[in-house]
This record gives sequence, C-alpha cells and structure tokens, in this order.
Amino acid sequence: MLWIGLHFPRLPLETLLRGSPSPEAWAVIEQDRILLADRKALARGVRPGMLLSAALAMAPQLQTRRRDAAAETENLLGLAAWASQFTPSVALEFPDGLVIEVSGSLKLFGGLENLIDRVKTGLADMGFGATLAVAPSAKAASWLAREAHGRFVKNSQELKEALQSLPIHLLHGRQDIQEGWAAIGVSTLGELLALPREGVARRFGQEVLDEVDRALGRLADPRSFFSVPARFHAAIELPAEIAQAEALAFAGRRLLAQLAGFLAARSAGVQRFVFRLFHREGPSTDLDVGLVAPSRDAGHFTLLLRERLVSLVLREAVRSIVLEAGNVLPFAGTARSLIPEDRTAPGDWPRLIERLRARLGNQAVHSVTVAPEHRPELAQRSVEPGTGQLQLDFGERPFWLLGAPRPIKEVASVPHYQGPLTLLAGPERIESGWWDGEDVARDYFVARTPDDALVWVYRERGQAEGWFLHGVFS
Repeated sequence: MLWIGLHFPRLPLETLLRGSPSPEAWAVIEQDRILLADRKALARGVRPGMLLSAALAMAPQLQTRRRDAAAETENLLGLAAWASQFTPSVALEFPDGLVIEVSGSLKLFGGLENLIDRVKTGLADMGFGATLAVAPSAKAASWLAREAHGRFVKNSQELKEALQSLPIHLLHGRQDIQEGWAAIGVSTLGELLALPREGVARRFGQEVLDEVDRALGRLADPRSFFSVPARFHAAIELPAEIAQAEALAFAGRRLLAQLAGFLAARSAGVQRFVFRLFHREGPSTDLDVGLVAPSRDAGHFTLLLRERLVSLVLREAVRSIVLEAGNVLPFAGTARSLIPEDRTAPGDWPRLIERLRARLGNQAVHSVTVAPEHRPELAQRSVEPGTGQLQLDFGERPFWLLGAPRPIKEVASVPHYQGPLTLLAGPERIESGWWDGEDVARDYFVARTPDDALVWVYRERGQAEGWFLHGVFS
C-alpha cells in the first residue's frame, strides 16, 4: 500500500480568509492568545502564542476572529469529499488532517508525481494549503505530513529510518506519559526504538509500542473510510462584508472548485446549483444557476456565476456564502473514437444556452416544440431547452409568426401588403377550436410581395371576412 498524508496546519486561518483577499492583517485567536497569523501580521511582529493585548500593541490595526472549530470540521469533511475523487480510501485525521490510500490510483493519474500535482493544484484552487508526505502506512504518512513535509517514503525498508527523527509527542498518550518521556530523556521516535521493548511496555504500556508498530507497518491499522454524502453543501464566511456583487466571484470560484471535486468523487454531475448570499439582516439572496445538461466543469460553472453576478444589485452587503447542489445526477463521460475524425465539431449549443440564460434570465431563453394543434398560433410552444423535438417540420408554414394576425387591404379582390400579393400556394383550410370557444375558419395562402419576399396570409371565412398577414418566411 501507499498512502498520502495531508496536514492542514493553517486550517483555522484559511477557514477565515479563503473567501476574499484582504489588505489588512488578520489573526485567529483562542483563549485570548494568537493561534495563527497571516503574513501581514507576522511582518508586524505578531507571533502564535502571543497574548492578544501584546499583538494589538505591535499591530494596532490587526483584525482578529475567534477560532470556529465547527467551521474547521465542516471544511475538513468537505476536503475529504473532494479528495475522494482520487481514491475511495480516504480517512479523517482529526482535527486537521487526511490520509488517502492511492496504490490503485497511480496508473489512472499517470504516476505518483502527477497525482500529487493534481492534489496540490486542486487544494490551491479551493484556497487551502497542505503539507504532504508519502509512506507505506497511514499513520506514518500522517506523521510525516505533520513533521517532515515533502518526505516521500515508497517502501518499508526506508520507513524506519524516516521515522527516527520525528518528535515523540506524535504518540498519543496521557500527560503523565509525555512527562515520562521527558524524564528519561527521550524526545524522538528513534530514541524510543533504541530502548528495550519489554521495559517500554512495562513502564508506558503496550499501546505505545502498538502505535509505533502500526506506523512501521508491523501491525494492521484498520481505518473507517469517509463516505461521500449524497448532497453538496459548502460555506464560506467572509472576513469582511462585500457590497459589490462581482467581488463575490473570488469566493464563488473556490466553492465551485470544491463542488467539481465532489462531483468527480461521485462520478456525477449537476443541472442546477444555488448560491445563497447571507446578509446582516433579512432573508438571503439566492442565485439559482441552471444547466441544459449535467456537468461538473468548474470553469464553466464559474463563467455562469460571473454572468449572474454582472447584473446583480445587492440590497445589502454579503457576510457569508453557501453553495448547495441537491439533485446530483449520473454523469456519462464523453465517448472517444479510436479513429480520429476530420469532421468539424458541432457548436457547443448547451453551453451557449446556459450562458445566455445566466445573463438574460431563465425565462428569456427557451426551446420551441410543436403541439398537436391545427391553429397556427397554438401549434408551437416554448419548453425547457433540450426537452422539445430535435427537428421541427412546419411543412409550408413559416417558422416566424406575428404576435397577432395583422389586417391587410384588399383591392379588386387582391390582397395587398407592400403592394399587390401574388398567391403561390393554397388554400390550406383550417377550421378548428369549436370546443374551447376560440374557433377559427380560415383559408391560408403562401404569397409573394412585389420585392420577392414570401409571406403567409389568410382570408377569414364566415361573418368576419377580410385578409390578414400571419407569418413571414425567412
């Protein structure tokens, strides 16, 4: 087996700052002490462990936020779902780590180095930074990620040497055990491994040796693997309120990158996702983004989001963003031929429709389908894109009908529209609608105008006689 350990040492700070780049110095505090500080704060002399009062004395403009353990856990669970696209064997290492078993995935992703590059790029797109390590056991990978970033140990023969210099505090144990290590001068795993095993077991318990043996691969280390949820939900708390809608694209892009990884893990796509923008007061502002066909393309999702944000006017500044996708659908990959084809690829109409709907609104863009109705004004209907007939056959009828028939003159029994019309085909008699009170009785003709345009006209039969223009042939 081969495991990748991921440690997120700055998870509390990234939970706060991944939603928006901030020009101000920020720090996360816990029990009135600095837990983590960003680069701007560090440049001003702020250090982890420093009292908040001392940090404010050094950097009066320092912005602070208390640690939110619940948000960190939610982010860690989201990272586990995202990492499941690389392997189904993802295990949590609370409070700030993951281990993933990748032996069966190396060929799929083109080797270990390519896989690690994919992981690093994806984490950066979501706004997370991690230290990585590789080892033949899950525990060793987790330890090396925490204390020896970048150490790649690919076989068991090198593992013992790699663990020698790791600090003894990585071993879980009671406070008195940790004090016992210090009392006998043991500070590294190598120094522990040099002691007689029988004596260590009598003084500190067999559990200590079992933990080391699991790291060395001598004992089994069963793990409960993470199960990807059926629905997607992720949130970003903004470090400062945002009043301009377009500025929300930064946080939105990071959430959409996380959604794409989640969908890849489930071998699925979505046709709809919703951004909920939360304000200081009042209800949220919801951005509902729909697609013609299921997709999991983060770049395309981001483009659609930007189209929506361009025309959005916020009624109030936004404090946090939530992305939800509930209807996860099976996603079929694109079929590829073994023999290259020279024909030109057709236009990407679904994506064009999605962009138009994102900019103009869902009701402004639709498909047309025919209906089982003889009356021309009722023979075609607007439907959701992709749900109508692929080919519309109108026969000798025009595609473009006027919103309402327009009366035209009749001179010497000849209809006139931009001059006298020449009747070329017809009549097509339509008598219909008696059952709903909208009955018609018409004789339709294809006619040519003096400038050689083709139009569709009809003569009303019955009491309301006269000629009417109803359509134009393109």
